[in-house]
This record gives sequence, structure tokens and C-alpha cells, in this order.
Amino acid sequence: MTVVSLDRGSAPAVRTGPEEAAEASARPSVSIVIPLFNEHENLPELVARIEQAMTPTGRVFELILVDDGSSDGSQSILSALARERPWLRPLALIRNYGQSTALQAGFDHARGDLVVTLDGDLQNEPAEIPRLLELLDADRSIDVVSGWRKDRQDRTWSRKVPSWIANRLISSVTGVRLRDYGCALKVYRRPILANVKLYGELHRFIPALAVEAGARLIEVPVRHHRRTRGTSKYGIDRVFRVLLDLLWVKFMMRFLDRPLHAFGAVGSALIAIGFALLAYLAFDKLVLGHPIGGRPLLVLGALLMLIGVQLLATGVLGELLTRVYHEPQGRRQYVLKDLG
Repeated sequence: MTVVSLDRGSAPAVRTGPEEAAEASARPSVSIVIPLFNEHENLPELVARIEQAMTPTGRVFELILVDDGSSDGSQSILSALARERPWLRPLALIRNYGQSTALQAGFDHARGDLVVTLDGDLQNEPAEIPRLLELLDADRSIDVVSGWRKDRQDRTWSRKVPSWIANRLISSVTGVRLRDYGCALKVYRRPILANVKLYGELHRFIPALAVEAGARLIEVPVRHHRRTRGTSKYGIDRVFRVLLDLLWVKFMMRFLDRPLHAFGAVGSALIAIGFALLAYLAFDKLVLGHPIGGRPLLVLGALLMLIGVQLLATGVLGELLTRVYHEPQGRRQYVLKDLG
């Protein structure tokens, strides 16, 4: 992934001790990360409404707008907006990577202790951000505040019904029950995001991945608006991508550090069934004297045994790869909780 910064392009100056201290004092406490793709019509209002929402709070914040390879002139608009706003930090990906990668780029560049995400289509309400931040301030044990579009302003059959099905399916499979996985308006404590890495299309499952990393999560209703400019980037094909990604998330949450338990369980079951079929055929041949050369059960039993052995071997290789991943570089299989 290549990221190009659209901030003011001067070379970084060498900072002395007092300058470093001043920079530390001005470091943002809140980072707002928004992935963008062909949203040039919404950019000026988006930036203005976030400024209106955050300025009265007195919090030092930064707005990281990640342009995911837009082709509509968004980058020039971002550059112009950033020249007048020092808290605006636009990033431009060299091509369209997808929403998960754009979010990961924003997370990698975020400096705030709290990280806010929302979409750039103005269907999320920026004025809700201070309220969500206050919830985290009020309870230090909460790590994630997830928005719930209780009165969602979208088409019923093409958007709301598939989303309803997906939310219940994801909740059932992951065990992390949310009413609205698809709501982009969320607030995270940054240490939690340090233990969550996004690949492919995993942005839909960030709450589940965060809980797996030890986060405590709450869900609150937030306002939602109809899209008034631009076009939606989601299609019906996302349903199939969700199903495929859900399989990976389930495997990752349960078997990432013990792949032999996944492959070995299935492989052992197939070996047991294959062995039982071959044992029956051996008894039929040796004791009862019946011919078995043309029996389909012979082929099935041998095939099940072969597949079972291959799955066991895959599990053993997975265990080796897990150790190769963790041990040479001293990676730990656990994360300690800050008791301070």
C-alpha cells in the first residue's frame, strides 16, 4: 500500500527540545478517520460540519481524510481545504484499495488517544461525535462506542433488509451481538486498534475483532440521514463478500493460534468414517466372501481416508507456521491489560 500525504509539502524541519515539547502539547487527543472514494460533492460540507461539531468541545483534534484512489478530483479539493485548516490531514492512496485498507491507512497515521470513524457521504451525523466521546470519558472501562442507525434512512429491500440479515448472521457467528455492524460512526481507544489489523473487507467486523482483542463495547442510537449527493458505493455483491469474510473471521477468532484443532477435527472425522467403511468392506470380503472390487464404498472409504490425512497434514503445517510467525520475532500470543 502506498500512501501520499497531501499536507503542506515542505520538508520537515529539525526540531529542538522546546519545539518538540510544544508539538507534544498540541498533539491531538481525538483523530477522526474518514475513508473517501469519489465524494467530491460532499467534501466541503463534511469538513465544515466536523469543524462545527468539534470546535466547541475544546478538544485538540485532527481530521484524517483518506482518499481511496478517487477519480473525481477529490484530491485537489482536499489539498485546498487543508491549506486553510492545520488540523486537516489528507492522505491519498495511489489507487483504489477498498474501504478496509483506507481505514487501516488512517489508523496507522492517527495520533489521538481516541479514534473516530464515519463515512464521508454525510449520512452519518458529525454532530453526534462529541456525545460518543463523552461516553468514553465517563466510563474508562469502555473501549468502543458503536453507533446504531435506529431510524435508518435507506431503501428497505436493497439496503435495510440485507443489512438486517447480515447483522444477525454476524452476531450469531462471532458471538458479538450488535444491532448495526454497518454503521460507520464509531469511537475506539487507540490501544485497541493497535491489536486489530484490517485486510480484504474486514472493516465490517472491526467491533468483533476489537472484542477479540479484549475490548469492552457498547452500542448507542445515532442519527442517520438520506444521501443527498453522490452515489452509494455498495451493491448486492457485498452480501457474498460478507459471507466469505465471515468464514475467515470465525476461523481467525477461534483457531488462528491453533489451526490443528480446526483441520484436525474435520480430518479425524473423515478418517474415522473412511476407516469404518473400509473395515466393513474388509469384513465383507474376508469373512463373508463377497467381491468388493466394484463397490462404490471402496472408493468412498479410500477417498475419505486420503482427504482426512491431507487435512491433518494441513493442520500440522498451520501449527508450524503459527510458531514461525510468533517465535523468531518474539511476538506474544497475548495482550496485557493496562490496570492504571
